[in-house]
Amino acid sequence: MTLALEDESATERIGRRLADSIPQNSNELLLTLRGEMGAGKTSLARALLRALGVAGPVRSPTFTLVEPYELRRGKVLHLDLYRLGGSEELEMIGYRDLRAGSLLTLVEWPERAAGALGTPDVETELEYAGAGRRLCLRAGTQAGRSWLDPLAREAVA
Repeated sequence: MTLALEDESATERIGRRLADSIPQNSNELLLTLRGEMGAGKTSLARALLRALGVAGPVRSPTFTLVEPYELRRGKVLHLDLYRLGGSEELEMIGYRDLRAGSLLTLVEWPERAAGALGTPDVETELEYAGAGRRLCLRAGTQAGRSWLDPLAREAVA
């Protein structure tokens, strides 16, 4: 599914819609965020996290690599792998242990992990489109298809 995002508020709306459409009985969901620097990956992640209930600051994990959030629905992780040197460093930060039992893991710059993340339930790719952005959403699993179905129905309505 491809969506035109005319401005940052459109990016925030789709972030909220992604949060609202997370399948109820799912856990350990993986959402990857690809795109050039400044394309809106962190803005999308921040809007999703806010919609899930993060009330305090939503920091970009560029330097910390991982920002965990304990929410009513469960643990959510936000990773930024831009500074990662390779997939072996993902193991050094304890990725598998961190992700175990989480509701959702959001990963910016997933290509830096060289395939060590596992199959994303939903892959996003943001790209510049004039003054706005274009967002491509792809489901990689059945849980991902269940997650994106409500958004796809809205897009055709």
